[in-house]
Formats: sequence, structure tokens, C-alpha cells
Amino acid sequence: TGIKRVRPGSVVVTYQGDGDLAAIGTAEIIHAANRGERITTIFVNNAIYGMTGGQMAPTTLPGQVTSSCPFGRDVDNAGFPIRMSEILAGLPGAVYITRTQALDPGGTRKTKKAIKLAIQSQLAGLGFSMVEVLATCNTNWRMDPLEAIQWAKTNMVSYFELGDKKITDEVAALKTRG
Repeated sequence: TGIKRVRPGSVVVTYQGDGDLAAIGTAEIIHAANRGERITTIFVNNAIYGMTGGQMAPTTLPGQVTSSCPFGRDVDNAGFPIRMSEILAGLPGAVYITRTQALDPGGTRKTKKAIKLAIQSQLAGLGFSMVEVLATCNTNWRMDPLEAIQWAKTNMVSYFELGDKKITDEVAALKTRG
């Protein structure tokens, strides 16, 4: 936010994981979206704290095993996974919120198009945009890469439904122009 306000002509992109965006940075992302900050956020959701040892994240699925919940996430104890895209889509300053996946070539192509549209929205000065990308963390999931991709497609995509959560008319017009 600070960089965009000091240098309004700059393109500002944040790249955040689920532990950052949906935990320690929750207040900041909600208020940035609510204010309509003209920045683009790429939110990588791998349902785990991937860089600190594989602990449960706010997006860890019910029953999913992590280093801090070795018997799986218990929603009675830890609550439900947070769907950040749906939360941010309800805020007036958000103009484009979408969820994609980087689990196969088709999903990766759609993710690339979504990121392009999010940056175009910023360049047009329309407001806050975010692309949530479902991804794997096969190391901390303790799965081989192919097993992790299949697990994510079966479990993550059913809980975190893909697609646009919010797209204003102005952003939709940018999308049709390509």
C-alpha cells in the first residue's frame, strides 16, 4: 500500500502464501481490499505453512495431517479452513477476485490469464485485485509430486471452488478486450 501511494504510477504486486495472507496478514489484506488499494495480490494457497516446517495453516483442510496436527485438522478444535477469496469478494474496494489452480497445464494457463487481468485492472486504476492459486506442497504433505497433485485436485478444489468470486463490469470489459 505504501509504495503504491508514494509512487502511484508503479505496478505493485504482492506474492503471499496462505500462512501470511490468511493468518498474520489477515487484517492488512482485508483493509487493503476494503479501501480499494490499486494493487495486485497473488495468493498461493497450499493449505500448509510450507516454509516453516509444515504446520497447520488457516487453509488446512479438515482431517489434513500436518506437523502441528498429526491426527488431522479437527474442526471442533481448530475451526474450519478460511476461504479468503470469498471474504474479500464481499468488500466494496475489491474489483477482481478469482481462484485458479496450478496443478496441470490448463490450470496454469488460466492462472496466467487471471494474473494478466489482475494487473490490467491495476493499470486501469480500478481497485484491489487478487488471484488465489491452489498449489501443492509435496514435501510437507509427505507425498510424491504426482500424488500431491491428485490429492489437491480431489480435496482442495472441492473445498476451494475455482472461478471468479468477484469481477466488476469494468474488469469484465477488460477481460473481453483481452
